[in-house]
Amino acid sequence: MPTVLVVDYGAQYAQLIARRVREADVYSEIVPASMPVSEIVAKRPAAVILSGGPASVYAPEAPAVDGALFEAGIPVLGLCYGFQAMARALGGEVAHDGTREYGRTELCLTDTVGTLHDGLPGRHPVWMSHGDSVVAAPAGFTVTASSDRVAVAAFEDTQRRLAGVQYHPEVGHSPHGQEVLRRFLHDIAGIAPNWTTASIIDDTVTAVREQIGDGRAICGLSGGVDSAVAAALVQRAIGDRLTCVFVDLGLLRSGEREQVEKDFVAATGANLHVVDARERFLGALAGVTDPEEKRKIIGREFIRVFEAATAEVVAAESAPGGTVGFLVQGTLYPDVVESGGASGPGNTATATIKSHHNVGGLPDDIEFALVEPLRALFKDEVRTVGAELGLPEVIVSRQPFPGPGLGIRIIGEVTEERLETLRAADAIAREELTAAGLDAEIWQCPVVLLAEVRSVGVQGDGRTYGHPIVLRPVSSEDAMTADWTRLPYDVLERISTRITNEVSEVNRVVLDVTSKPPGTIEWE
Repeated sequence: MPTVLVVDYGAQYAQLIARRVREADVYSEIVPASMPVSEIVAKRPAAVILSGGPASVYAPEAPAVDGALFEAGIPVLGLCYGFQAMARALGGEVAHDGTREYGRTELCLTDTVGTLHDGLPGRHPVWMSHGDSVVAAPAGFTVTASSDRVAVAAFEDTQRRLAGVQYHPEVGHSPHGQEVLRRFLHDIAGIAPNWTTASIIDDTVTAVREQIGDGRAICGLSGGVDSAVAAALVQRAIGDRLTCVFVDLGLLRSGEREQVEKDFVAATGANLHVVDARERFLGALAGVTDPEEKRKIIGREFIRVFEAATAEVVAAESAPGGTVGFLVQGTLYPDVVESGGASGPGNTATATIKSHHNVGGLPDDIEFALVEPLRALFKDEVRTVGAELGLPEVIVSRQPFPGPGLGIRIIGEVTEERLETLRAADAIAREELTAAGLDAEIWQCPVVLLAEVRSVGVQGDGRTYGHPIVLRPVSSEDAMTADWTRLPYDVLERISTRITNEVSEVNRVVLDVTSKPPGTIEWE
């Protein structure tokens, strides 16, 4: 499969570049700037993209581009810092002359617009972020664009399949940026757009079958989209030799257990082993108010319950059909990149077992081989694959939900009564957001119960002393940063009115309008 390598020079947009390449139906991976050219060439990439970065090419320890890359016959596109490093490595001139451009900038195409910008408006906005500037293009390159302050804002040498732009085509603030990336990939690099949902499924199913062979596998199913899609892929590969284990911690939102037991099983036909551990978790959390202690308790108890459930499955299934030797995890590509283990879609081995949705890792001496069918995918790709596999929309579009569940959305001690109060309020908020067609506009909307706080209210002509509920709607691409979502006032009004009318313990609803940073998405 043709692969584009995105060389990361410390840009905050490296993952976004990789995603944009995939949106052009070409597979991409991120590699560090420290990777030697010999290793890059050994991967036989169809093209290389040099990302932006915060450094100046003149800084003593700034990452440089080895000129040997441009002699290897690989198509290369330089962006921002990568554009300057590329120019310098090829003999062009980069100046630290105080010419800076940050934010929206008008790009002006030259008379020779080249391949990247052919047919685009002669002047159009792009997103710049640079302090140094390319003042002279390398020999053999044609300057195809400038700006009011920079003479060389884009260049090309299509004969050598090399090109670069000073701006960030990957961001939405560059409205023609995706077309520019497509033209490099398809027209300059000559890569066919074959990275599609169908190819993802076919390639992954084949890789899983090769890895597991005639063996059996187990999957810890959380009800979230990642584990559900991972399980669906493996089930398609090995059928009833997969058993999914679902642990009900008692900390789920309304209807989520039923969603897994009915909708997921109906869509996939997977074997499901359900463990009801609600009383165990509530007992372990009794009297605990410290958020970190709650997380540790939930993580510890989950590990013990999952181990016991796994032992039951292994004992029940080993005799008739071979040992259960594989553990399925919903690890995504951003997880792989952050751990430094990026690799292609057929590679399912890793030395690190992912924590169960932030509640703590499994034992180091676990004897299963890992199967990670999603390790090449971003979240949006996972949702697309899930829909193609026939998973119901209610699972595919499910918002991120923390592993400790409602246990960290109750500020104070976790009790059954407080869980029921929060479930009721959360269900109302979700219903109204869905009814208003806002699910696609928000990353998630945590609903928080301030169980240790009471406020005065008036309900039914009487004075009440109830709990406040906090709505925390946020928008984000990767959860590293987030902003609060500006929900319509009429939707907020309906949510507030319904909660205070229908949930007896609540007499006040408040809106959290804090971005991340400084606030986190969850309150605990």
